[in-house]
Amino acid sequence: MKFNGFSNKDFDVFTINGLENRMEAIQEQVRPKLEYLGEYFSPVLSTLTGNEMFYHVAKHARRSVNPPDDTWVAFADNKRGYKKHPHFQIGLWETHLFIWFAMIYEAPHKAEFGKKAEENADKIRTIIPPGYVWSGDHTKPEAVPFSSMSRDEFISLCERVQKVKKAELLCGLHLDRETVTELSGDELIHKIDSVFETLLPLYKMN
Repeated sequence: MKFNGFSNKDFDVFTINGLENRMEAIQEQVRPKLEYLGEYFSPVLSTLTGNEMFYHVAKHARRSVNPPDDTWVAFADNKRGYKKHPHFQIGLWETHLFIWFAMIYEAPHKAEFGKKAEENADKIRTIIPPGYVWSGDHTKPEAVPFSSMSRDEFISLCERVQKVKKAELLCGLHLDRETVTELSGDELIHKIDSVFETLLPLYKMN
């Protein structure tokens, strides 16, 4: 398959009513593109991280009523799953594409990571661009631009990950759908590649 990037039709799958209908559209339209990105970036991330990385496309298998509001492909150094490990993600909400480094609540070492992030707060502020965003909850589309986050607010985010079981720490880039739909497949791959390189120091902090 040739990867042509994402179209408005891909983003619009999240407006389809009903679990079955929306899942069918995701599987037919979006999942092949996520599979392509998974196959493309697994070796790229393996080289970057020094660990063999495996990709996992979201299956949304546990859903029985509510249709998913986003979908993604995740990359981790574990063949069986990614949720318990530091990982990278590429995915879509209706409004934007996200490219993340993530430590989510299932990860047993997220408190230790939060402590390292807190201790390296000043370094992180020099290596992560101000246009990147941070989130404490992967289930919500909103995120805070680093440019509008004070040092104290960043420290609070790191402390919360250490103390609150459900707290998470995600950092990456949001690209609004208008921007994404104007990019060719090659341009989008180049952009994602540069984001992963920027986020690599966070992964290496583990």
